[in-house]
Amino acid sequence: MDADIALEDDLTPAERRRRKVRDAIIEAAEDIFSEDGEAGLSMRRIAERIDYSPAALYKYFDSKEALFREIREQFFERLLKRMQVACAAIEQGPKLCTRCMRAYVETGLEQPSHYKLAFAGICPEEEVAEGTFAFAAAEHLHAMIAESMAAGWFRQVDLAKAANSVWSASHGLTMLAVTLPEFPREMPGRGDISLDEMIDFHSELVMRGLGSDKLIDRMNAGDRF
Repeated sequence: MDADIALEDDLTPAERRRRKVRDAIIEAAEDIFSEDGEAGLSMRRIAERIDYSPAALYKYFDSKEALFREIREQFFERLLKRMQVACAAIEQGPKLCTRCMRAYVETGLEQPSHYKLAFAGICPEEEVAEGTFAFAAAEHLHAMIAESMAAGWFRQVDLAKAANSVWSASHGLTMLAVTLPEFPREMPGRGDISLDEMIDFHSELVMRGLGSDKLIDRMNAGDRF
């Protein structure tokens, strides 16, 4: 919190006003998206919601796609910080573990509308640019898997395939959790399963899928990572 205050104090009055307007634009976009989905979201509707002219909005975001990119960046900035904290606390075992995968889901649950909107406007041809938080988060995931392989906790597998599989599974679980408030209890055949139990099971599934004999033996013996 102190760092946030210091950062805010470093801004000029004009920069603070600009940040305030950008935050208002993002908040309005999230509200409209929650009400009407992506089809109902436009720069004109956002402008109406915050009592600005559409032309004024383009001083902050030159397109709806640019707005989506900013929202994704904010998510990946929060995610990267949480993943770094989670990794720093690991003294033994694979770097990619339950603590890290839980951090992903919880980051999405902090701002459900933000998470859904962040991934709503992705262009198939769009590449993640180096120097962005999204790029850094992807690199961090690759590093966690690579370090776990180097330490003998994970099997030697294709790093890109492994990272994409882990992200796909974690993203799917998070999207269900933010879209269905009672997930997983409202799913058919759910039994009496909590989201916490689902996260633990998902994490174990990922680790067993990637795990070496060393990791599997430890998990079979009752160790939790």
